[in-house]
Amino acid sequence: MPEAELKKLIFKDDGVIPNHPHLPVLIYTGALESNPQGAEALFNKHNWRNSWTNGVFDYHHYHSNAHEVLGVISGSAQLQIGGEQGERLELQAGDVIVLPAGTGHKKISASPDFRIAGAYPNGVEYNTRTGKPSDRPDALEEISRVPVPDMDPVYGKHGPLTRIWSLHLPENQG
Repeated sequence: MPEAELKKLIFKDDGVIPNHPHLPVLIYTGALESNPQGAEALFNKHNWRNSWTNGVFDYHHYHSNAHEVLGVISGSAQLQIGGEQGERLELQAGDVIVLPAGTGHKKISASPDFRIAGAYPNGVEYNTRTGKPSDRPDALEEISRVPVPDMDPVYGKHGPLTRIWSLHLPENQG
């Protein structure tokens, strides 16, 4: 599989959505171009499991206890990543985005045929948080404990995710 164009984005805590304090969001443009329908199987093969195929919620949310990979199977969508102060991204069939634990995301708009596959390292049972102030202390603690995965969800053991994320962690983590 040829390596896709890779983009890294860092989002700061906006007081509501924590985002990840160290790890960048990774966008693999066209990574699944040759077989977008195979996204879920590819993620599972690289130990990103507990997978599903559906859409993206139309409200800001994040997972404080798990990283998440999303692969666009069909159609296109505009997602807002990083909370209200974040960035709007256009994703289309074949694109993959990896969200570090704590990264806010929501669907702004989508084509009628938009479908996306999602999965989590080691099949973690993810939580869904919306930025309630009472959840914040626990969420921040959980985010700090989520380890860098052993494998990149698209390219496996030798993919860019583990290398890039390990470089972004403080010396005492990882």
